[in-house]
Amino acid sequence: MTTMVRSAVLSGYVDLALSFGLDPMLLLRSVGIGPAGLTASDTWLSAAAIDQLLERSAIETGCDDFGLRLAQRRSLSNLGPVALVAREEPDIRSALRIALRYITLHNEALRIRLIETNGLTTIHIQQAPGVSFGRQSVELAVGATCRILREFLGNAWHPVSVCFTHAAPAEPGTHNQILCPAIEFDQDFDGIVFYSRDLDAPNPLADPLLRPYAREYLRTLTPADESTADQVRAVIESLLPTQRCSAATVARQLGMDRRTLHRHLTRSGETFTTLLDATRLDLAHRYLTQHDRTLTDIATELGFSELSAFSRWFRHHTGTSPSRSRDR
Repeated sequence: MTTMVRSAVLSGYVDLALSFGLDPMLLLRSVGIGPAGLTASDTWLSAAAIDQLLERSAIETGCDDFGLRLAQRRSLSNLGPVALVAREEPDIRSALRIALRYITLHNEALRIRLIETNGLTTIHIQQAPGVSFGRQSVELAVGATCRILREFLGNAWHPVSVCFTHAAPAEPGTHNQILCPAIEFDQDFDGIVFYSRDLDAPNPLADPLLRPYAREYLRTLTPADESTADQVRAVIESLLPTQRCSAATVARQLGMDRRTLHRHLTRSGETFTTLLDATRLDLAHRYLTQHDRTLTDIATELGFSELSAFSRWFRHHTGTSPSRSRDR
């Protein structure tokens, strides 16, 4: 199945291409995108075609930071309906979680994880299974995320570090100017690292009176075949590394109280605890196949304060230790 992205991802592309003396329509047609595809922000386009367009544009302009320059033209509003809801959240943490939780309503090609540990928060920007992005698309995604954070935290805000898996450009000046002075290339992940305390700041864009309406609107956008249990699993996965994954927190993320969440789960024969254990177990088996992660790292990402607690829990559910399971 073709992975799709809303055409809002190309907001500002025409003007940027023209500023380099390119014919944007010629380039768009070369990857199978017609001008009509850019006339409405809710049009869905092929993620592969957009990736190809950005790579060709970088080659034609000789500008290896083309995707990053396009990210400069991004704002929260480019996320469409997701932005309407995130804007009304009371603090930066909940606003960002909403935006990342529902990013697939805007871009099916991205999977973004928020991990808080030891006073630092890391946003991992990953590609969906079967998707392979080039340098320009990766830098556009990371740069756009930085822009959204600055919209909440102010233009003077800078992350601790921005990481890329690809090699450094010949001239990193634009990267330092747009992102931050501390950029690391050839890393294990693409993403942003910043202080967790930044997430505690109140959301200056929020209007408490509009919040219930925004949450209700978001529920109408959620796929009809996504059950409450599916939504809970997704929220649990994002909250586990924070060690704040409680039923009350998950319920709040889904715009309901704890009793309502319990009632919905009971109807489907589930409880919060069974979903928590099932999600942890699935992630544990997945992480144990990745030998670049230590057992302590895995324990932290699964929300355990100590490796011993993770080992006891894992043995209780599987009958064996994490180390022996990894060896197998």
